[in-house]
Amino acid sequence: MPWLAAFALIELGRAWVLFSLGRRWTTRIIIIPGETLVKSGPYRFLAHPNYLVVAGEIAVLPLVFGLWRVALLFSIVNAIVLWVRIRAENEALRR
Repeated sequence: MPWLAAFALIELGRAWVLFSLGRRWTTRIIIIPGETLVKSGPYRFLAHPNYLVVAGEIAVLPLVFGLWRVALLFSIVNAIVLWVRIRAENEALRR
């Protein structure tokens, strides 16, 4: 039950991120000239809070079912994917 409660809290974080981004949420990397970065909600504290939520989901949901090896393996794979993704996003913002 504690892992399930942790997952529920993570999902509240997901809602906060989505509410803060609104119509700007997408899985694609899109830079719109003249638009400013979101600085409200969790974006006041972190540059990429959505990825913290994703990492939490990937780590915690398997633990709800006692699958710690799955949590570990997919967390490692996710860290690699996020490393590539965040570098691509930051590069797009620099241009």
